[in-house]
Amino acid sequence: MITLKSASEIDKMRRAGRIVAEVLEGMREHVAPGVATAELNELAESIIYGYGAIPSFKGYPSGSAHPFPASICASVNEELVHGIPGPRVLQEGDIISIDVGAILDGYHGDAALTLPVGKISPETQRLLEVTEGALYEGIAAAKVGNRSGDISAAIQSYVESRGYNVVREYTGHGIGRSMHEDPQVPNHGQPGRGAPLRKGMTVALEPMVLTGDVRVKVLDDHWTVVSRDGKLTGHFEHTIAITNGEAEILTLM
Repeated sequence: MITLKSASEIDKMRRAGRIVAEVLEGMREHVAPGVATAELNELAESIIYGYGAIPSFKGYPSGSAHPFPASICASVNEELVHGIPGPRVLQEGDIISIDVGAILDGYHGDAALTLPVGKISPETQRLLEVTEGALYEGIAAAKVGNRSGDISAAIQSYVESRGYNVVREYTGHGIGRSMHEDPQVPNHGQPGRGAPLRKGMTVALEPMVLTGDVRVKVLDDHWTVVSRDGKLTGHFEHTIAITNGEAEILTLM
């Protein structure tokens, strides 16, 4: 069931989103060759806990046999999403997708970005630009009167017209008191289909882009999703609120 948020609820999500945005800004400043992904996780935790917030991802889902063990997802190169931070040291020319969520006053914020590690190739830079561009195409389609399929189609069309693919198995999602709420918002679909977009809906849009084949697999750690062909991937995400005009991005500084 889709829950519409009141102005006061959206304000709480906005405050959680600013914490998430600050974490990602910290990632921009600290991602560099020689940095271990565990160090980035420690930085994220220091920011989140410093605001009295709670990491959304750590221990998720509750009661699972394999709960996520960290506060950020740190996914390098062919790792699409859900990479577990650890001793891996970033190398010149890598890219790393950082996904982070925070809970403040019972409400979640969730966002992600893909960053270069040192100098990257022009081809790799284009992947980052296309993935981020797809996110903003999706946000532009998030208007009252449209449907979730209009967002999905906008993302898919943008990505595929530039020679890349979108993942099929993983989607954007509603968000609020729970990190994952209705509706699901796939990165592929048809215009005019799916849930009607209404004022007060809050969703996390997250294009996940593959430079090669659409097929992915989950590694033995039960979390890390990688491209089956080993080719590079990108991931950008914002939490937004549907308004009577343009959608508001809640995960900005």
